[in-house]
Amino acid sequence: MSHIPDDKLFSFGDRVKSKVVIITGAANGIGKEAALRFSEHGAKVVIGDLDIASATKVVDEIEKAGGTAACIKCDVTNFDEQVEMFELAMKKYGSVDIVVPNAGVSEIGSFASPRFKDGRLVKPSMKTMEINLFGVLYTAHLALHYLEVNKKEGDLKSLILIGSMASWAGIPKGEMYAGSKHAVLGVMRSLYPSFDVKGIRIGVIHPFFADTAIVPVPVKLLLAGIPLTPVSRVAGAIFYAATNADMNTSGSSWLLTADGPVFMVPKEEFKLGVYKMIDDRANAGITAINGIKGWCLFFRDIYRVIGKPIVGAALSAGLAKVAWDNRQSIEQLVHSVIAP
Repeated sequence: MSHIPDDKLFSFGDRVKSKVVIITGAANGIGKEAALRFSEHGAKVVIGDLDIASATKVVDEIEKAGGTAACIKCDVTNFDEQVEMFELAMKKYGSVDIVVPNAGVSEIGSFASPRFKDGRLVKPSMKTMEINLFGVLYTAHLALHYLEVNKKEGDLKSLILIGSMASWAGIPKGEMYAGSKHAVLGVMRSLYPSFDVKGIRIGVIHPFFADTAIVPVPVKLLLAGIPLTPVSRVAGAIFYAATNADMNTSGSSWLLTADGPVFMVPKEEFKLGVYKMIDDRANAGITAINGIKGWCLFFRDIYRVIGKPIVGAALSAGLAKVAWDNRQSIEQLVHSVIAP
């Protein structure tokens, strides 16, 4: 596991010049900081956020600095509104090159404390999952299409997801938040193989608690004395993960622990302990499936080349054998038919 110093996080800044970057939830916090940094290096930024007033201010700030940006009101739990966000990028700038599903919330409701109304259990709010997981899945699903539109060999294309330390560890009273962030890591790992084949980068950022509005005041008080992760470093990690020219780093996780540097966890290092045991079993299954597929393809190709003559010959031989084995019965049948 290697670390990336702060002064190296923007090493590949030249790669984003004139690229089109979509960031959800970029009206404030980490998303805003990332939008500013991408713009600073020449990217065209499209912001999708429910807080359209603050998003407009970010666009104004980017344009006053000489950059290019646009924004649209977008509820990430609404698939159609996300489509409009991607279409805005296409119509205005002609492509989508980097996608960052950043919009997220902390724990909403109280999953671990069942409530009653009129003697009946009340359905818990699923808002945290809807925003942190379903919203991310919508963005990733759309990215699968739009990152491929007008893509040329060697183009920089990236999907960078936002996880958390809660992608790796449980949080008491944060069951849905931790569940959503665990899922985000799983989504990244599942998408990696197909993205790798297409030459599209993918990764997930895992910050410790950052000093943003998403962290509730009680939690900040609880963490008093413990350094929070700087927002600027999280934005730098997003930038580095999206722009790194080495495709071998695609599929990695990028950890930001408290006040420490950005650590890169290569995909190979996920396969330890229980992960390794499960991975070995999965690989065995994949090998078996690939073996079956391989034989199926082999016989398909053989049939395509010489299959029909062989099948025809086999049928002829089979019929001949049946006729020979039953020749006496056939002779009697023929004799009875032609006999006067």
